[in-house]
Order: sequence, then structure tokens, then C-alpha cells
Amino acid sequence: MNAYSQINVPILEQPRAFVGFSLKASTHSDRLLELNFPKSTVDAFLNAVEQWPVQALEYKSFLRFQFGAILNSICEGTLRSVLLNTLMDRATGGLLINPEGLSEVSQAEDMVKFSTAVAHLLGRSNFDAMSGQFYARFVVENVDNSDSYLRAPHRVMELHNDGTFVNQITDYVLMMKIDEQNIEGGNSLILHLDDWADLDKFYLHPLARRSLRWTAPPSKNVKEDVFHSIFDTDEVGRPTMRYIDQFVQPENAEEGTWLFDLSESLENSASKLSVPVPVGSFLLINNLFWLHGRDRFTAHPGLRRELMRQRGYFSYPKLGHQHGQTAN
Repeated sequence: MNAYSQINVPILEQPRAFVGFSLKASTHSDRLLELNFPKSTVDAFLNAVEQWPVQALEYKSFLRFQFGAILNSICEGTLRSVLLNTLMDRATGGLLINPEGLSEVSQAEDMVKFSTAVAHLLGRSNFDAMSGQFYARFVVENVDNSDSYLRAPHRVMELHNDGTFVNQITDYVLMMKIDEQNIEGGNSLILHLDDWADLDKFYLHPLARRSLRWTAPPSKNVKEDVFHSIFDTDEVGRPTMRYIDQFVQPENAEEGTWLFDLSESLENSASKLSVPVPVGSFLLINNLFWLHGRDRFTAHPGLRRELMRQRGYFSYPKLGHQHGQTAN
């Protein structure tokens, strides 16, 4: 832990007791908290929203916030502040969320409903151009012919931030596991920015604030290039990051060499965490000071994993629409 994590910005008053869920440090790191919903809470929520299919969530964006309000009400108003405070706290900023009883691919729609409720207690999920919805579901199989490492099973998907190649605020990322069959390996890889030993080396480098070009492959359905620096600062001066190795386009050898060194440093960080995520559970992280990736799988002809992604921005009444990302 370095000096950047010592400054904390309180968001909402923390409840004295939790209702409908429990919270503890995970076995992987004190920075990554584990939030568990008992089956009684999950069932009460699913019963309350049973009349609305996922299609209704796709068509009516305000319904997503209502799902969040319903879940928070079941938790007697104690959930929302815990989510916001944890995600905005520089010392943590990450949750592994386990809704008990959601463990089969046949419950995929219920998984989307539950995760949407949680995400919309933080803010609004962005439009995902890859899927054409506010979320994306995608499958990883043993054979891959795609144009990025997202679905490539037999290699590491390197550490990165989301939202690097779009002109959207991306404060949080939610990654849920819907199904897996014949899986060995493939753990989620995450790294907190303040645990990266070389942070100052790269954050204080002259190229840290240079505007670079970011280009997405065809599968992302994003046609326009965007330009921004890799590093920025939040509202109290702490480093934030927007980086992915696959889509940054260096202009010259100086930039290319620096980006190579940065990538090697991240991938070799001793502080990188390897986190197994059970089916029905999801990681929810602050996208500006956590990086994420995925370890390789062991080959198997029946390998299958289905994931669901949501990413968006923080929005809360006390402070209005604010986020940890400054303009570029």
C-alpha cells in the first residue's frame, strides 16, 4: 500500500448493521471484500421482480433503477451505501458478490436481473456496442476465431481497464459467471493500482499524460478512434488508469517501447491476484484503480464458459453525477 490509498473520500453514511447480506474480507486480499446474499434475500428479490422479463429491462431503462430500489428495500435500505462506499474507497474498491442459490445456467435471466439491480444502485450501466444492450453475454469455447483475446481460451488475457476505446465514462465493471463446463484454470486476474510496485515509475513518466490513439477491432462495433492518456488523477489527486494493451496504437518507437515496458511490469507484478469466481457470482470493481484480466484455460474439447458484463458510471444523490475520471 502506498500514500495514494491513505486519502479516502466518504460518500454515504454507513449503516450500523447490515440486513439481507453479509460483508467480510475475502481470502484473497483485504482490498477485495466478499458480499454474500443468503437465499432468502435472493428469492425475495426474484419473487418481487418476477412479472418483468429481462426484455423489459432492455426496453425500459428506468426499470433497472427500480430493480435496484427493490433489492435495497429488501435489505432495509442498508445495501446501497455499502456498495458505493466500498467501490469508492481507495483502500478497497472491489467486491466478490455471491447470491446464494444462483448456480445453474438455466437461471441466466435471474442472474441478469440480480446483477442489474446491484449495478444500478451504483449508477447507470453504459450501452455496450458489442451486444447492442446495457449488458453483454458472451461465450468462451475451446476453439476461437475472434479478433481479440476476450474469447481466446488458451492464453492469458492481460491486465487492463474497460472502456478505453469508447467516449463513455466507465467507473465500474461487473463480471458475472453464468455457466462453465469442463473448465480447468481461467481464474480472474486482478491488480489494485496502489499495490503495483512500479506505479510511480510509470505514472511520473513524461509519456504518462500523452494523448494516445485507441482503436477497437470490428467485433466491438465501435468505428471511431478515441484519444486519451493512460494516466489521469481523481478529484483528490490520486492516480487513475485507462489502459488495454490490445487496442492502444503507439505513434513511434518511443511510445511503443514504453508501452511494452508498462505491460511487462503489470503482468509480472507480485501483487496480481488470481480469483476463482463460482457460477452465479460476480466481481464488481472500480475500473479506475483496479485492472483485470483472465488466466489461460487447460484445453478440453467440451470447454465452455459463459460470462455477463456490465460497465458504467457512478451516480448518487448526495454528490450529484460525479465520478473519479477527469476530462481528457
